[in-house]
Amino acid sequence: MIYYLLWYFRDAFTHKIGFYAYQDVMFRSIAAILTSFSIAVFLGPTIIRWLMTKKIGDRPEFHHDKLNELTKEKTNTPTMGGLIIILAVLAGTLLWAKLTNPFVQKAIVLIIWFAVLGGVDDWLKLTADIRHRTRNGLKPWEKLIFQIGGAILIASFLYTDFTNITDGKLFWLPFYKHGLPLANWMFVLIAIVYITATSNAVNLTDGMDGLAAGCVGMVALVLVLLCYVASETMARTSQITWSSYLLLPHVPQSGELAIFYSAILGAILGFLWYNCHPAQVFMGDVGSLPLGAAMGYGALVTRNEILLLIIGGVFVIELVSVVLQILYFKYTGGKRLFKCAPIHHHFHLVGWSEPQVVVRFWLLAAAFAAIALATLKIR
Repeated sequence: MIYYLLWYFRDAFTHKIGFYAYQDVMFRSIAAILTSFSIAVFLGPTIIRWLMTKKIGDRPEFHHDKLNELTKEKTNTPTMGGLIIILAVLAGTLLWAKLTNPFVQKAIVLIIWFAVLGGVDDWLKLTADIRHRTRNGLKPWEKLIFQIGGAILIASFLYTDFTNITDGKLFWLPFYKHGLPLANWMFVLIAIVYITATSNAVNLTDGMDGLAAGCVGMVALVLVLLCYVASETMARTSQITWSSYLLLPHVPQSGELAIFYSAILGAILGFLWYNCHPAQVFMGDVGSLPLGAAMGYGALVTRNEILLLIIGGVFVIELVSVVLQILYFKYTGGKRLFKCAPIHHHFHLVGWSEPQVVVRFWLLAAAFAAIALATLKIR
């Protein structure tokens, strides 16, 4: 909205006082970070109080007595704090992005779709006692249907956007300079797998104060850079793009998504104001599902699906730890590979304090992000 307001009064702003900065993606990205951060910090207390009045509090229940003992102080901490993030992200995006951009439009639809899904799941679980029903949210297959449905919807329209973008219909591998042809059905299949997997991976990681939020922030920062690189030209030239210089896929208009991911970064920082240890509010599915889906979407648009496995290394580890725990338990007749899965609970149980686990996982996330950025030049 602010972008369009400045554009409408461009004669007064640009020609008279020489203010052109609002046209630059990086300027508006920084503005989006500051805007969404401020909104998250401002809205936080109001939303937390509202959740407390509605008794939307967490009651951790693990199949491990020691872990239940370690987390007993978290009982009744307000959940569904992801509402703070979603509102701040939408505000930052709507105020600073070009809303006619097709990639931004789909990003907004995606985050709302998964936020509603996560919100319904949270509400059913956390108000069960009020409604005198068992503490169950959506069934796994019900949640999966809506995740897949959202992924198919986004992927179908996204593939249409790539009609005249050669690099958009190719599959790109790290360290390899050329894309591989990708059929329509393969594109949709990859989109389903990535958006569903990333949304669930962040959901699994959301188990300690600030853990998922901090790691998502690292990924969002890298996606800001990838979106900018995929679209924008190099300084002082209109012929050479950053993508061609780095031998990366070129996706025109994707640079506008940098504002969307900047808004996510700012919202995450604002949310951590209340989610840092000891947390005043938890994220819940209403935040973790859309943030995870947004990560997968960013990889699809910039054609960096494989690179996302490095960028989001912490989430990959968390997801794999759950899969390994289930398989090991099944094929060994009840034995456990880890004391508890996801793996962050394992480290908590072996003696790490919760802040130690969170900060060390943040450091891992930063390391994975740095490694991913380093690969951009090693093609």
